[in-house]
Amino acid sequence: MRPDLLALSADALAALTNRGLVKRAAKDLDTAAPEVREEADGTVRGRFADGTAAELPPGGLDGGRCTCGAAGTCRHLVGLVLAYQLTAATGTADAPAGPAPEAFAAWSPGQITDEQLAARVGPRQLAAARRAHHAGYTARIRRATAADPVPQVELPTATVRFLVPADLGFVHTDAAAGSRDDIIALAVWAFRAADTEHPDLTEVRLDVGGRVTDGTGSGLERALVTAAAVLQAGAVNLGSGLDAALADERRRLDEAGLRWPLLALDEVAEQLTAYRDRSARYQPEQLAACLAELHARHRAAARPDAVLRSSILGTAEAAETPLRRARLDSLGCRVRAVGEQRVAEVYLAHADTATVLVLRRQWDGDDDGPALARKRVDRTSLGALAAGNLVTESAVRSASRAVRLAAARVAKTTVSPSRGGWDELPSALVAADYAALAAELDQLPPRPIRPRIEAELVRVLAVAEVASVRYAPGDQRLDAQLTDCSGNTATVTATHSAAAPGRLDSLAAALTGQYGPVRHISGVVRRSAGTILLEPIGVAAADQLIVPDLLPPQAAANVELATDGPGELLADALGRARTLLAEAPHRGLRHLPPSYRIRLEETARALSALGLHRTAEALTAFSTAPGDDEEASQRSWVDAYLRTELALDLY
Repeated sequence: MRPDLLALSADALAALTNRGLVKRAAKDLDTAAPEVREEADGTVRGRFADGTAAELPPGGLDGGRCTCGAAGTCRHLVGLVLAYQLTAATGTADAPAGPAPEAFAAWSPGQITDEQLAARVGPRQLAAARRAHHAGYTARIRRATAADPVPQVELPTATVRFLVPADLGFVHTDAAAGSRDDIIALAVWAFRAADTEHPDLTEVRLDVGGRVTDGTGSGLERALVTAAAVLQAGAVNLGSGLDAALADERRRLDEAGLRWPLLALDEVAEQLTAYRDRSARYQPEQLAACLAELHARHRAAARPDAVLRSSILGTAEAAETPLRRARLDSLGCRVRAVGEQRVAEVYLAHADTATVLVLRRQWDGDDDGPALARKRVDRTSLGALAAGNLVTESAVRSASRAVRLAAARVAKTTVSPSRGGWDELPSALVAADYAALAAELDQLPPRPIRPRIEAELVRVLAVAEVASVRYAPGDQRLDAQLTDCSGNTATVTATHSAAAPGRLDSLAAALTGQYGPVRHISGVVRRSAGTILLEPIGVAAADQLIVPDLLPPQAAANVELATDGPGELLADALGRARTLLAEAPHRGLRHLPPSYRIRLEETARALSALGLHRTAEALTAFSTAPGDDEEASQRSWVDAYLRTELALDLY
């Protein structure tokens, strides 16, 4: 008997091939089942009614052979698996019943030996995996359960799923076949570490491998020297004199594999260039945030008790990872005006890895969302892509989970209209319980040291009821209260933008039921003042997906008018403090005017009066730092900025 073939469920076969192929094979099996026999060496052979012969030797579907001439795994090989399962269960190939389900038996991929790994991936890939293990990486392990019997490991570069117990021939990854076989070994070693350190936890995130650190360094020391030069001189006074140093440091971080600090330094360089070009892309707050982030990552990674260093520094991230045949479900689109350009970001859910990828396009000019919806993106339009399901063999994922479609003659990409069927997405992406989502957001590490995942906070909220929809004309803002099945609430909030003139109209129409009952709303979630806020990018109503940013203005829906409130005192005060602190890297610590210290002291008193004493103390320490001690002045600025940023995130 072949227990590996018997263990393959329809979902496992779909993961190894695709769901359409499995459905076609099952349909063919109902019409005319093949003749099936098993050889002494375990090879399963089948002959189909059309004369096609297929065989599956032990070791996985990749080793199968078929006379139909199709490239890769064909419907005949999938049909042979299904026919063998029927034969094993009933003794005949054309019986109507399938195999009886076996009782769930827990197992761990950590039981797989290095000898088995070497036979599966080869000595060259195993050596590459050992180098990655020596450098260290972060992994999220999900053990097999009765509800989900497939153990899996989320690595920085890909997700690895072990579909058949103890058989490496049926391992599924979202990386393109042959491009990263070393990740199979990394996944096995991650399970071994989890089995040793946390044997009783169903799900755990931990650092695997890596050199023992004494806490004396992070690898960012040279980058901090460059950041200090920016902070001391300021964007106003730097010119192009620092370009060579920035380029050299970016190259060094790239070679060291420090992905997250590299992306932060990339943004520093982009902001300085934007200022020199007098571009609207320049934002002092963004420059300040990136400089403070470099210091935060250094401090977190250099601590003697530092954990998850690879998560803080991104050392295990590949610059790019080609994906195998992938199905990506669009969650909607966001259109932004950035200087003289329009930027459209399409958010694509990758169910196999429970992640959201971002496909970004930008165009010069002042076209708005409805005009951009007609723009071509590869072989389709932006509008079709933003409201469709994408199946592609040419997707390449970056470390930050941005995705691009590589140009290739052979690889195919197809787009079909979406009906907003987000119920089938993983629970990690769909929030049916708003209270559980709030707890998840509360447990996140501070933003300056989290992985730089572009769409990390994009979620789909299941909607039981839209309780209210209100429009605040003074702020040009639409707010709606959602309720889940347990009575928990969340707030949808959207603000008018000239780049998306139909955003509020179409959102109001959707929320008031003009497109049909609202089932789900996708968007970027955050916590504020004790509630969940969602900035929407898509609405699934009835059997269609509405993308507000790409629709034209329409007749206003009948919604309540809200009275513009006085604003949130705490958020306003912290926002003013952040803007004031961002002046330091804009002007330069050496060039701050005498009035700057006075404004710092006034802001600190305002924060203290609102109860934010520690943030106020940090601002006061910066205002009183001796001007002739550049190191102390820089350290106190970093302390104040990080304290203010964290207070805003926690508010």
